Amino acid sequence: MCVPHCLFSAQITLTRSVGQRLPPSLFFWFQSSTNPSPFSGYLRDLNEPLIDHAEGQFFLNEAFKIIMEEVLSNGTDVKQKVCEWKEPEELALLLDLGVRETGEPRDKLLQRVRDVAKYSVKTSHPHFFNQQYGGVDYHSLAGRFLTEALNTNLFTYEAAPVFVLMENEVLRGLRQLVGWTEGDGIFCPGGSTSNMYAMNLARYQRFPEVKSQGVWALPRLSIFTSPESHYSVKKGAAFLGIGLDNVIFVKVDDRGRLIPEDLDEKIELSKSQGAVPFLVSCMSGTTVQGVFDPLDHIADICDKHKLWMHVDACWGGSVLFSKKHRHLMKGVDRANSVAWNPHKMLVAGLQCSALLLKDTTNLLKQCHSANATYLFQQDKFYDVNLDIGDKSVQCSRKVDCLKLWLMWKAVGSMGLEERVDKAFIHARYLVEQMKKREGFQLLSMPEFVNVCFWFIPPSLRGKEGTEDYQEKLAKVAPVIKERMMKQGTMMVGYQPLGNKVNFFRVTVFSPLLSQKDMDFFLDEIERLGKDL
Repeated sequence: MCVPHCLFSAQITLTRSVGQRLPPSLFFWFQSSTNPSPFSGYLRDLNEPLIDHAEGQFFLNEAFKIIMEEVLSNGTDVKQKVCEWKEPEELALLLDLGVRETGEPRDKLLQRVRDVAKYSVKTSHPHFFNQQYGGVDYHSLAGRFLTEALNTNLFTYEAAPVFVLMENEVLRGLRQLVGWTEGDGIFCPGGSTSNMYAMNLARYQRFPEVKSQGVWALPRLSIFTSPESHYSVKKGAAFLGIGLDNVIFVKVDDRGRLIPEDLDEKIELSKSQGAVPFLVSCMSGTTVQGVFDPLDHIADICDKHKLWMHVDACWGGSVLFSKKHRHLMKGVDRANSVAWNPHKMLVAGLQCSALLLKDTTNLLKQCHSANATYLFQQDKFYDVNLDIGDKSVQCSRKVDCLKLWLMWKAVGSMGLEERVDKAFIHARYLVEQMKKREGFQLLSMPEFVNVCFWFIPPSLRGKEGTEDYQEKLAKVAPVIKERMMKQGTMMVGYQPLGNKVNFFRVTVFSPLLSQKDMDFFLDEIERLGKDL
């Protein structure tokens, strides 16, 4: 706001008359009392809020109309594009991303909203198969909108009474599915953070002096995991000062499942080399192939060596809702901690990531607390155990429980079970259809809802034994991916794995999917790759 020049002149005069410069608040009071008229417009501005509620709420209503039309109507319509591809330079110009000294009028801002929606990937679209999130649940989305509108920080009961109680209840419900009647937990900003929390808690439980003395006081530690585990294990080891060289990869079988016998041998070898093993991180639903490690056998080895057992079930944890498929996680109740992302298979919306603990000794708080007295006073008028903020390494922590709670309330555990079971049915249908079509080659029969396959174009069929076959096959998936993106018809991911060249990985879990979408997927791969 620009202050009139005469205001400064008047303040100079006042300063001379009283012998010292007045504070701005007293100066404004003096001016309004003695001679209000010269500055009445300016003073009225000081007495009014800077936000115009009527204008703001009108803008919000108009913006919601665009969201409903572009994101939730067009963005879920199979006749519409999944993405509107633009090269980075062109997109930057279209969006006019620079910020300026002065603001823009409402109509231009609403066009900005429309442009952002138009050029963003429609992750709720039935033909978005690119990642392990997508689709839309409208009850969860309402919870996400409400979360943003309330703008609550989830650290004390006085600031977030509803959500402290809600988070505790949702975590209790998830722990029950794991098989624990007691325990602890927290919602984290993503599964990677959940995995790092588990690492930190396991180290603290074994060596509590690390909190005060740091890593220099500890022996060399070692972590054991599968080569198909999520990369956050390596990132966590680097972040926590354990070191990448101390992440030991255990052999897997031909399906990608961790081999317990090799785990036992590598733990013994690590001990003989002077390291102290402290954590085994196993998988329930690997990112690429969707593999489930044999948890019961791994638990036996963890018990034998007294190691913390962590289960990364960020992707596969939702099978626990299903009576038909929960056997994939047999033995999970023997773990010390479980990471689970309901924003993946349950479609709770980003982000919704829970770390669940069997611990009942308040280890989370002991490990992470800093006892900030401006937040966590011990003489409050309510039960201070409800101030859960010191369990987290964050101070500001978003509410991530509401979206899951509202969706769970809406459809119940039976509704979530139905979604899990339907995803398996879609995956099995896709596999059976692939077997009937020429050119589709599975890596293996899927255990979960990840279907991994090569598409062999006509020019390569029957040439599997030629010298350059693998080199040519590796180029197929990237070209098909580029074509689908630029045409906007669908999105699916590809990757190499070990000695296997680029292959597609499609994950089918969105409640918006039908068998028609499975057929479209296969037809589109064929169309985009037939001339390669």
